[in-house]
This record gives sequence, C-alpha cells and structure tokens, in this order.
Amino acid sequence: MIYLDHSATTPLDERVLEAMLPWLRDNFGNASSIYQSGRAARLAIEDARAEVAQLIGAHPAEVIFTSGGTESNNAVIHSCAMESGLVDHIAYSAIEHHAVIHPAQAMQRLGIDVSEIRVGTDGRVVLEDLATYNRARQLVCVMHINNETGTVQPLADIRASIPDALLHTDAVQSFGKVPVHLSNLGVDFATISGHKINGPKGVGALFIRKGIDFKAHQQGGGQERNRRAGTEPVALIVGLQHAARYAVQEMVQNVRSMQQLIDRLEAGLRAHVPLIHVNTPVEGRAPHILNVSFEDAADLDGEAILQMLDMRGVAVSNGSACVSGSLQASHVLLALGRDKAEAKAAIRCSVGKGTTEQEIDQAIAIITDVIRRLRVTTHN
Repeated sequence: MIYLDHSATTPLDERVLEAMLPWLRDNFGNASSIYQSGRAARLAIEDARAEVAQLIGAHPAEVIFTSGGTESNNAVIHSCAMESGLVDHIAYSAIEHHAVIHPAQAMQRLGIDVSEIRVGTDGRVVLEDLATYNRARQLVCVMHINNETGTVQPLADIRASIPDALLHTDAVQSFGKVPVHLSNLGVDFATISGHKINGPKGVGALFIRKGIDFKAHQQGGGQERNRRAGTEPVALIVGLQHAARYAVQEMVQNVRSMQQLIDRLEAGLRAHVPLIHVNTPVEGRAPHILNVSFEDAADLDGEAILQMLDMRGVAVSNGSACVSGSLQASHVLLALGRDKAEAKAAIRCSVGKGTTEQEIDQAIAIITDVIRRLRVTTHN
C-alpha cells in the first residue's frame, strides 16, 4: 500500500512503542495511588507533562492530558460556555474540524450565541471581520493548520485583531510540522494529538493558559489538577511524550523531506491530469498536505475515485477522516467557494516521514490513470 493519508493518522514510531512497553507490562500502577508503583506512574506523567510543556512553549501547570483532539476541543467549548461560564458567545471559522463545529452547535441549542467566521478563497479567516468578536466573554476558535487543505492561519495576526477575546486553536495538524510556540502565537487554548505525530491513538494534550478559570466538563476524581477526571493512561502519556520529542527534534529534516514530496506530487499531477484544481494555497501552506479537485467534477464520482485508488493500492481521503466514510461534500471546500460536486470529488493526499519519492511517482501514475479511466467511462 502507498499510504498518503498521514493527516488521518500516522504509523506508530518503533521508538515510541519501546518507551511505552514497560508501562504496559510491569509498571501498571495507578498514578493516584501512594505506594511505590503508583508514585512511579505519577513521576512518569509529570515528567511527560514537563517535557510536552517545554516543547510547546508552556508551563507544566498549563498542560493537561486528554484522550485526543476531539475531547480537548470539546472540553474547551463546554468549559468556557457551560462549566466555567467564561463566555456568552462562540465564534468559529467556517473551516474548523467537526470536533469544534459540532460542540459549538450543541452549545447554540442550549442558548449560547454562536457565529461562523467566513474565510477567503485561500481558506484564511477574513481579518477585517474579527473586529466583531473583540470583546470579553467571547471564545474564538481558529485551527492553526487546516486538516483538509493545509492552509496555515496567521494566529499572531488574529490574536492582535482580538486582544480581548479568548482564542482557541486546534493545533493537531501543525505540531511537528511548523513551529508551535504558544507564547508567540498568543492563544489561550491549544490542542495536540498523539496519533498525528507517530504516537499512539487515544491520547492528546490540552494547553490552558495560566490564570483562566477552567472547570472540568468530565467529573469524577481529581486527576489533572481537577480539570479532567479519570485514571491517567500512563503508557499512552509516555508515548505522547516521546512522539512529541521526536517530532520537534526531527522537524527540520522531516519538513524538508515532506515539502519536497508534496511539491513533487503537485507538479506531477498538474503535468499529467487535465482540468485539475489545487485547493491547497500557494503560500502559507503546510508541508505535508495537498488537496486537489477537478473542474469536471460533475462527471466524476467521488466514491469511485477513492475505491479505484484503494483497489490500486493507494490510500488517500476526500477530507477529514471523521466524515470520509460518508463521502459528504467537504464543508471546507464549500467554504472556499467550490461547488458541491467539486467538493465531493476532491482528493486529499498527505505524506509522512516514511513516504518515499518512489511512492509519490507511483501515486502520480495511478491517480492519473484512475481519473483518465473514470472520464472515459463517463463520456462513453
């Protein structure tokens, strides 16, 4: 298989697995227990917290561990709107992940005012519109890198436009791909996920700026400084720690390789596939994502494209992994102004640190042939 869906998930790094194994086998103590094995687990968690915090430019007290990006995003929205009562209005960009859109809409059904921030054709929020949301008791959600198109949002400029509002960013696709130093970005909340950086599934981290009255949306025990109840999964947290370490240590070389591969893929598809439309912006783009659609999309079946590529051994998606099984028209591409047919037949390719030039060249040939065959079939 030629795996070009690293935005959906990434393979577990062997070094990460090795670091996790002792905590899966012998060191099974509950970190809330006071005896020796419990204390060892607690030390491992706090060591992981300190390192993850250092890697994202935060204080350890500003980091809690969660089950991943979805829980972290939900936690921010639920806590700000309901548990802590920090805000009475939520605004999110039109191209957010559903893990932001759906909980915000749930809050709207409970009486919280919710707005959608429009984006331009390049997928970036319209900064002039943000003045509307520059007030206290307001939560603004703008993801750092879009998971479908790879658009990088200018978070520092967004922060400058809304100095009085709370700013939340989903950094799941950006951490390990671009520098994520939260003090420079000026955000109040940020989300990262283990399985997007060659770590384990089921674990993530949430940054909560010091001084914010953040109350848990999940009650039970007093874990994570009373901000997230539940027995901590020590092995997963250690896995996230090591994955984050390698992602930052090796970012420069990995990004250089991924950018070269994406450039090679884009050039090959532009050269060999007529009527192609590249949805990833020319400037301010992630190094690992390429999203393309087709001007004659009305004549192409999005589901058939993915199925034929899968049969030929190429794994790609048509958008977020969370909704790709339904083959809905991408809300991200619709927000960029693409029509429904083009948004439904788009292909998102995303590379990782293990992707090779040979795989890219093979993928170009296979994608070209699949689109040609579908066009011939449709026109006949």
